Amino acid sequence: MTQQNPPRITVVLAMSADGKIADVTKAPARFGSIADKAHLEQQIARSDAVLFGAQTLRAYGTTLTVSHRELLQHRLINGKPSQPIHIVISNSGDFNPDLRFFKQPVERWLISTATGAMFWQARAEFKRILVFETATGEVDIRAALQQLTILGIAQLGVLGGGKLVANLLELNLINEIWLTVCPLILGGFDAPTPVGGSGFLAKVAPRLQLMEVRTENQEVFLHYCLQQFPD
Repeated sequence: MTQQNPPRITVVLAMSADGKIADVTKAPARFGSIADKAHLEQQIARSDAVLFGAQTLRAYGTTLTVSHRELLQHRLINGKPSQPIHIVISNSGDFNPDLRFFKQPVERWLISTATGAMFWQARAEFKRILVFETATGEVDIRAALQQLTILGIAQLGVLGGGKLVANLLELNLINEIWLTVCPLILGGFDAPTPVGGSGFLAKVAPRLQLMEVRTENQEVFLHYCLQQFPD
């Protein structure tokens, strides 16, 4: 059987000037401007699906949908549904079914382990549940993303959090990153950053190529492409 390539992955995050995506309480990060929200919506509208971790879902309780008329029209003209698929990835599957996310007008999928999927299997919140598990009992991210390609997902937006981004970087699966630098400083040893996990040594750290820089409303929008890991 031919192995499928994963979708093209674009990470989209906003962070403080000191590199935090939330404050020390891990509250929802709503410090981006209207311009940043519009930029995020544009990236979501480009995607066949968006992917985010359980902690991001718990923090926000909702997802951002496409609402701008021109973006909706562009999707429909190109034969796409008005909204991309919204996919939650979680080892545990432990989040509240009463979250407002489950009432939003989007198609929802879940990527989880056998244990994490168990609660949701007989419920209607997720239209599709994908179970891909490693020998250590965690989601097999590479296998899950290959399955997304089979299911027609060619362009995947990743909206956080830092642990998911770190896992994707370790697997060398990210193609591009959009970072919005917002004009505030959050600080805090425990405040989350765009990339969590155990970190990378400088000699083997993923390398970026700067593709675009623009400023708007005192925010800086940085667009990077990922280079291959150094030898």
